[in-house]
Amino acid sequence: MPVYNEEKTLVEIVERVQAAPYEKELILVDDCSSDDSKRIMGELEKRYDNLRCYFHSENLGKGGALRTGFGQVRGDIVLIQDADLEYDPSDYPGLLAPFEDGVADVVFGSRFLGGRYVRVHMFWHYVGNRALTLLSNCFTNLNLTDMETCYKVFRRDIADRLDLKSLTFAVEPEITAKVARMHARVYEVPISYAGRDYSEGKKIGPKDAVIALFAIVRWTLFK
Repeated sequence: MPVYNEEKTLVEIVERVQAAPYEKELILVDDCSSDDSKRIMGELEKRYDNLRCYFHSENLGKGGALRTGFGQVRGDIVLIQDADLEYDPSDYPGLLAPFEDGVADVVFGSRFLGGRYVRVHMFWHYVGNRALTLLSNCFTNLNLTDMETCYKVFRRDIADRLDLKSLTFAVEPEITAKVARMHARVYEVPISYAGRDYSEGKKIGPKDAVIALFAIVRWTLFK
């Protein structure tokens, strides 16, 4: 779970993850937050035996936080969970079902396949997501509906082979390109989505869309 200035949501999202009916470890990586997230993480680490915290001394970006977290994983399945409340851990059963059935190496949770609920707002953000997914599909020959989703889940051996390089939100197309190159069995399942707007703390913006555009080309054409 990457954490950057999420003091308002951190306790609740950790409680939701812990309530999911699975044996789990929870790895929190603070990306040099300037709010009270670090203190809250310390309190949560004392509260839960299965929770471990790591702290960056400088802000690296989501990709940097994922790289740190992936390096500490011990379990058989690796699931990315954002620290806000946009993505709902009650969707874990659907995300994990293809692994339990033995058919998947990687599962993407799609906000566009009809989850239980999806907040309706930010039209241009939606357009950007769909455009980037389409471009990524053109390069990877996958038929994803939501490349930029937070909910990406991997078998441990696949996660170990990703060798993430991107520090920013460019990590999303990097992951997608690399699992495509592995010829991994990729599945999508519908998920719910309670998207925030910028006044509520949303961090990804137009600059990140441009970075993702170049990342799609970078990670699909060059190893």
